[in-house]
Amino acid sequence: MPNLSNAMRSRRVEYTIIRMALFVIVLMNCGSFGRAQMRKSTPDLPPHHPSQSSSSYPLPTSYLPHHQTLPTTFSWGNTDGNGTSYLTPSLNQHLPQWCGSCWAHAALSSLADRIKIARHVSSTSTTKGPDIQLSIQFVLNCGGVAGSCHGGSAPRAFHFIQQTGYVPYTTCQPYIACSSESTEGFCANVDTTCSPINTCRTCTNPDNGGRCREINPFPNATISEYGIYRSPNTTTIQTELYTRGPVTAGIAGAHLHDYNGGIITYQGHEDWIDLHPTHEVSIVGWGSSTSSSGSSGSGTNTATNNTTQTIRFWIVRNSWGEYWGELSFFRLEMGYNLLGIESEVSWAVPGSFTTMEDNVRCHEDGSNCDGGDGGGGGGDESAKLLDSSSVRLVQRFWDDPSINGVPFGRLVLF
Repeated sequence: MPNLSNAMRSRRVEYTIIRMALFVIVLMNCGSFGRAQMRKSTPDLPPHHPSQSSSSYPLPTSYLPHHQTLPTTFSWGNTDGNGTSYLTPSLNQHLPQWCGSCWAHAALSSLADRIKIARHVSSTSTTKGPDIQLSIQFVLNCGGVAGSCHGGSAPRAFHFIQQTGYVPYTTCQPYIACSSESTEGFCANVDTTCSPINTCRTCTNPDNGGRCREINPFPNATISEYGIYRSPNTTTIQTELYTRGPVTAGIAGAHLHDYNGGIITYQGHEDWIDLHPTHEVSIVGWGSSTSSSGSSGSGTNTATNNTTQTIRFWIVRNSWGEYWGELSFFRLEMGYNLLGIESEVSWAVPGSFTTMEDNVRCHEDGSNCDGGDGGGGGGDESAKLLDSSSVRLVQRFWDDPSINGVPFGRLVLF
């Protein structure tokens, strides 16, 4: 036992060093949004983990052109032109206090969207019932080098979920906008240690002798594959979007602080191309607009050219709340790598997810689903990620039908 304890202490020291190094290097994802967090320059991102791509099936670009040409416009928020949406709710990463967790929001929102799409196209489930939302706080609690409230990476979040074997639903661990090093708001007074009780919990009234306890089994989702497109062309991004669902992308987020709506175009923003990403978002579709050139969404008045032209644009979801932008969305002209949005996109394929038919019925106080230890997650459980072999995973396993060459964007229309 002494040797084991020393090994555990050594591992925690190593983990702390790695995580601190990540905070120093990865100021990219979201840290630049908070004005007090602005830096004069943004350092380069660290190289991706060697295993930050896990794909065995062919990518959509290898088979879609043989079966389907891309539509002129398409959005997962309006698949049929009549408002039918396969997007999960928009979120605000900065409540109840500031937190630079855009990377986790982009990753888990796009994954939740793909689960919603899968529930429609799968023969074993339907879209009936509430949307499945995934616990971003669990990733902040337990994701390690995936990131924190001071930066991170969507591909690393995908890698963490796949390697861990689960991500709980959000009612297991609601978002509190805190990670272990956070001092904003009430964060210094809350426990975000990775532990069973900080994976999934419930609490009962202490006036009646109640307490908080671990819940296990719990509803959860997994990832079967994930990957990155580096320097992709617009057709590659569109093909992935149309075939399998929303993707994540990095952008230079500071330029969006005062976005007032409309399409951000290349004309008038020529110096916005190929910018270094500092923030992560999810691309949910694309569109086209025939209008006068020079239309701007930057919040500034610029001279316009009356020449009529067709502008193709990305439809992008942010994580700054629905008060911002176009109900948390913005549009950006495609093909110019404006704000660096076309520099790199990442994706994940759902592996399995708990449905109403599969869910274990736990009591209100969780007493019949406490992981077998009486709940509480105390003692040696205080800093421990639940091993997937010890978690009772009851899920609906799902096969990706797009690998047969049928894009989801077409399937959802029928």
